[in-house]
Parts: sequence; structure tokens; C-alpha cells
Amino acid sequence: MSETVGARSGDEGSGPGRSPGPPACIIIGMAGSGKTTLMQQIAANLSSSRTPAYLLNLDPAVLNVPYRANIDIRDSIKYKNVMEQYRLGPNGGILTCLNLFAAQFQTVLELAEKRRNQFKYMFVDTPGQIEVFTWSASGSIITESLATTFPTCVLFVVDTVRCKSPMTFVSNMMYACSILYKTRLPLVVVFNKIDAEKHDFAVSWMEDYAVFDEVLREESTFADSLARSMAIALEEFYKNIHSVGVSAITGEGMDDLFAVIQTAAKEYDESYRPDLEARTRKRAEEEQRHAEEAYEAFQQDRDKNENRSSARNTMWAPEEDEREREDEEDQDEEELAREETEKEELLDYVAKLNIERGARPK
Repeated sequence: MSETVGARSGDEGSGPGRSPGPPACIIIGMAGSGKTTLMQQIAANLSSSRTPAYLLNLDPAVLNVPYRANIDIRDSIKYKNVMEQYRLGPNGGILTCLNLFAAQFQTVLELAEKRRNQFKYMFVDTPGQIEVFTWSASGSIITESLATTFPTCVLFVVDTVRCKSPMTFVSNMMYACSILYKTRLPLVVVFNKIDAEKHDFAVSWMEDYAVFDEVLREESTFADSLARSMAIALEEFYKNIHSVGVSAITGEGMDDLFAVIQTAAKEYDESYRPDLEARTRKRAEEEQRHAEEAYEAFQQDRDKNENRSSARNTMWAPEEDEREREDEEDQDEEELAREETEKEELLDYVAKLNIERGARPK
């Protein structure tokens, strides 16, 4: 694992009123949305402004990382070796690598904890196969572990050009909604590639359903009807997220992105952290309750076994005593029979001697 990039000793990652530690951002998005390129632009932007950051790469299958990562999953886990060893395909190999890495993620957090005063941002680049990270147990472990250590938010990267299609736009928003309610963390929708297509249309669709409905009225298909129904359901979701437009190529909108990240970090402190702590306490209480129930059940089973053993001893004791008495009587009878036999043999021997003496000449 690499050492901290661009870190300067003495820099404080948290100010007054902020929770300890710098904000941590998990970058998630569909394949081709530009996550890694955005990560490269973020690293370049922070480097040019001399802002220390901590960068993590969790994509084991990427051939080249265009930024200097402090923690790179490829340093400890070899993607091709995992595929060969476990005979897996591409997605299975990535998932297994994440599972192996999640087992040692606590060590990663300890390394970051030691340097938390040396950087102001943490960014985590995830695999291109979004479902491998979002819906896997290892992804949940990494996300929850990070959220319990640093103020954490999710950056959901969207391809703005492809979102010109209403159905594609709604599909991306539905996926963002599922991520929000699964992670329960502040979510920022990052409309990437605004150098090719401005994201103003997407913002207007999110803010005003009538504008989106007007676009859908141009075509009357089943898919458009479905998109209309989904958009209505998403109106409440739009109120709970932030959105920003950026260009990972030109760097346009990066200042807005960092400003939104700070806002999300404050929301984490005010709303999400109390909820997270409450869920953590509830989970700990449930585990304690289960442990107490298991211990009580163990004691009850032990008492039952002891009672059964005691009853068994009481039940069989008379029979054992009777058997012992019978054995003793048998031994006595055998002893008497042996003594009688010896006595008869002795008498026969004496009689025989007397007969022999009487037969001798005087």
C-alpha cells in the first residue's frame, strides 16, 4: 500500500463545529459514466490547490490507475490470480477480491485514522460494475465501516449525454434512490460530461415534473408511461439529494462539487450520524439480547441434563444394590461348595489310607 499522497503534517481535517475527521466520498456510478476519470480530475484539482487528500482505489480489475492512490486494492490482491485460483469469471473475480479486501478493511481505516489530521478529503473509487459493490456484503461492510469512522457521503456519477433519454434519466434516478435508501448516507448526483452536454435539462426535470411530462408527451409508448409513473414516485426523492454538474475532462464545476461535499458532510453530522449511532446501538442491544437468551438457554439445558442425570442415578441405584447383593451371595455359595468338595476329598483320602493299612500283614 502506498503512502499518503500530497499530505502535509499539521493540516487539520476538521474545523470548529465539525465532527472529527475529513469528509469521505464514495464514488459510485454505471460503467462508462466516468468515475475513474472524475477521480483523476479530483486528484489533479486538489494537487494544484495544494489541498491534501487521501485516495483509495477499490477496482481490482483496472489496468491503469490515472492518479496516485494512497491505498490500492491491487497491491494486496491480484485479480487474475483470484480468477485462476477460484476458477471465476470477471464479475465473480471482482466480487471475490472485494470480499478478501473487506476482511482487512479495518487495517485500511487504522492507517487513515493515523493520518486524519493530514488530509482534508478522502475519495474512494469503486469498480465499474456498480452492482458488485452496491449490493454485495463486502460493499456494505466497507461503506458502513467508513461511515462509522468519517463523515461519509456517496457521489453517484451519471452520464449526462445518455440522460437526454427520459427513460435512461429515470432509470439512473431510480438507481440513485435505491443507493440512498440502502446506504442511508447523504447522496450527491454528479452529472458528468457537461462539456459535451449541459445538465440544465436534468435539473429542470428534477425540479419541475411538468417540464419532464411535456417531454414525455412527445411520444406515447409504454416505456414513456412507465417513466412518467416512476418520475411521480421520485418527486419526494429529489428533495433529499443534491446535484451538481461537472466535467471530468475540463475540470468545470469542480468548485461546486467540493462545496456540495461540504454541505453533505454537515448533513451527515446533523441528520445521518444520529441515525447511524441509533442503528448501531440498536444492533448492539439486539446482539446483547441474543447473547443473553443463548446463555439462558444454555443454563436451562445444563440444568435439565443435571436433573436427568440425578433422576437416572436415583432410579437405578436399588437395582445396582440388588445386583451387588446377588453377586456376593453367589460368591458365598461358590465358596461353600468349594469347601464341601475339599472336605469330601479329604475324607475319601483318609478312608483310602485306612483301607491300605488294614490290608498290610502284621
